[in-house]
Amino acid sequence: MSAPNIVLICVDQWRGDCLSVAGHPHVRTPHLDQLAASGTHFTSAYSATPTCIPARAALFTGQSQERHGRVGYVEGVPFETAHPVTLAGELRRGGYQTQAIGKMHVWPERARAGFDDVVLHDGFLHYARREERRNFAFFDDYVPWLRRQPGVGPDAEYADHGAGCNSVVARPWDRPEHLHPTNWVATQTTEWLYRRDPSRPFFLYLSFHRPHPPYDPPAWAFDEFLQLPPYEPVVGDWTDDFAGHRKDGDHEAFAGRMDVRTLHRARAGYYGHMAHIDLQIHRIRMALEDFGLRDDTVIAFTSDHGEMLGEHHLFRKGFGYEGSARVPLLFGGLPDGYAAGNVADEVVELRDIMPTLLDLAGLPVPDTCDGRSLVPLLRGEQPDTWRPLLHGEHVLLGQSLQWVTDGRTKYLWMSGDGHEQLFDLAADPHEQHNLVDDPAARDLLHTWRGHLIQALTGREERFVEDGRLVTGRPVVAILRPTRERLEAAAPAT
Repeated sequence: MSAPNIVLICVDQWRGDCLSVAGHPHVRTPHLDQLAASGTHFTSAYSATPTCIPARAALFTGQSQERHGRVGYVEGVPFETAHPVTLAGELRRGGYQTQAIGKMHVWPERARAGFDDVVLHDGFLHYARREERRNFAFFDDYVPWLRRQPGVGPDAEYADHGAGCNSVVARPWDRPEHLHPTNWVATQTTEWLYRRDPSRPFFLYLSFHRPHPPYDPPAWAFDEFLQLPPYEPVVGDWTDDFAGHRKDGDHEAFAGRMDVRTLHRARAGYYGHMAHIDLQIHRIRMALEDFGLRDDTVIAFTSDHGEMLGEHHLFRKGFGYEGSARVPLLFGGLPDGYAAGNVADEVVELRDIMPTLLDLAGLPVPDTCDGRSLVPLLRGEQPDTWRPLLHGEHVLLGQSLQWVTDGRTKYLWMSGDGHEQLFDLAADPHEQHNLVDDPAARDLLHTWRGHLIQALTGREERFVEDGRLVTGRPVVAILRPTRERLEAAAPAT
């Protein structure tokens, strides 16, 4: 059988529960549901380091955070120096034409990370704007394209409407819909399909910046969800654990209370982005069909992380809770012999996508990967052994937020102040009831604390001493050996 074409769609900040195939009460994603019906929906997929940059390190390298070293959000780190072996690079070596369209979030911004070519739109990119003094041509292809469109001025950019890239303040898109960054990804995809090399299989990485803020979907999508009943986010019995970090009313805060109207509009903008993206994914699939490629193309869909959206008075990402760390993962368009309409509840992670796609392409998985191929699960098989649990973490709010889960139980620990949380995800999927002080859960707490101690033993931060978790240690956002590799590559001064 010839090697399949591969399309990997990665959206930004899309929660794992926000699919109608996952039973969401409001979000309707008929075209993603159709993709799931043709293959497998993974219900317990996670991002172990749930912010943009470290999550993409896992996605592009097939590595755990202990191996790729990115345990926090740090810009300006040379990607190819730190991560020389990538999914795109291995597919390219295996004969694939490789193209990225949309968000890469690597540095330098034009680094290809193994792709033959990249067409970029990473979003606002504070770091690039400071370094390149707002000359978008250095780091963005969408804004120069936008300025060339009829009726758009030479100084226009997509943030002219004032909605912020990390803000919950929402408003509809203020230009014709075809100029929206979401449509732009689909437009660029269709144009690339004309230019591809028809003698080779292709790997196409399509990365939508939305539903990440700004929450500015087209008006039709915004209005659809604005009409929902008032938004009442779930709130747990443990929210005082973040009392020291609360910034009530701050529209860019990680923790705090927000007025109900702002929250309601934020939800409308967030869900509206999803409805919009779902339609543009259908547009891409129709283009593949028009080019006669649909039956020969595997499509995977995922996100780099989720969004707390005011749950537990938390916002944005970086947390180990389900809203932030659990992501959608769908595989469709698989060849004969693979399951259709399959649902897999094994705990999987972004690092597993690289070995899976290489396996589907018939290419070897490099030793640098410590993710696992999901191909047996895509076939509907029950593997003899699977990952017993997943360890995740992120440096946030001046400490390391650590967690371990098997998809049914979750234990979290905050390195700064030592707060512990234990959740029964089967009985309490929204993580509202912390069982740490429940006498009936004492043995379970001891077991799961032990799992984290095992995961952290020997770490450079010295989170574990004499078999106990130690609070107050200084935290780093990049672990060795990644730091050593970067230091060795730095020019002598």
